[in-house]
Amino acid sequence: MSINRPEWIRAAHELLAFYIDAGVDVAISETSIDRFAGMSVSEAGPLDADPRPIAPEAREHAVAPRTLRPQPATDRPASMAAAPTAPEAALMAARETARRADTLEALRGLMEIFEGCALKTTAKRLVFADGNPKARVMFVGEAPGREEDLEGLPFVGRAGQLLNRMMAAIELDRGSAYIANIIPWRPPGNRTPTPQEAAICLPFILRQIELADPDILVCLGGPSAMALLGVKDGILKTRGRWFSYQTGRREIRAIATLHPAYLLRQPLQKRLAWRDFLAIRRALAN
Repeated sequence: MSINRPEWIRAAHELLAFYIDAGVDVAISETSIDRFAGMSVSEAGPLDADPRPIAPEAREHAVAPRTLRPQPATDRPASMAAAPTAPEAALMAARETARRADTLEALRGLMEIFEGCALKTTAKRLVFADGNPKARVMFVGEAPGREEDLEGLPFVGRAGQLLNRMMAAIELDRGSAYIANIIPWRPPGNRTPTPQEAAICLPFILRQIELADPDILVCLGGPSAMALLGVKDGILKTRGRWFSYQTGRREIRAIATLHPAYLLRQPLQKRLAWRDFLAIRRALAN
């Protein structure tokens, strides 16, 4: 049964609204897909062929359809022909780039021109850090979202507003704390970063922590705790426990707590996060 045009438009609008509500805002993947690879021109068929059968008496008057012609490789942009960086090479490049930075500003500048992570090609901008780099406490989350990608600052959306209130409850703010993420570029559609992406970005946050050299490191959420503290348990088992963390210069105290985005979905768990923040306040007082 065919549908008329108004119904088709309404259905398309409803589908787009569903995608937006689900967090989908890009229609690309990490690598391009050549769906005609390995197919001959005859197999691919005409570009604008009509699937409806043509009556025999009308065939002699039918216009020959326009067929696909393979594009010469020399006519394609260089960006399409370039092979992606191998994961091992990208990881080595990230480590070498991070080691070259002797200040936080230098690290930020080197990350701006780093090309080894595919997330950079889909993100609008680098989300490096916010707050006071000389603060005694540093908060590290997992990855930026849509609002963070637009502003270039971590934790500025709903989760960031909750984090601000949580910090204010223990007399902290963005002027007395330093905030960053494991992943500095937003994954498309806010998807979970792949292990490969996390591994490539890890040298940057390790160097960032080393250069900031805080007294206390706070891991916001399970992915941050796993990456920085090496824990295997879930965040509900890990939160509230103190760990020793080597900044590269000295040993500091580290603690894991629940991510503000998780607390927005599970508000009853705020009581657990409150206990963790009270422990952070006691540690700062001592």
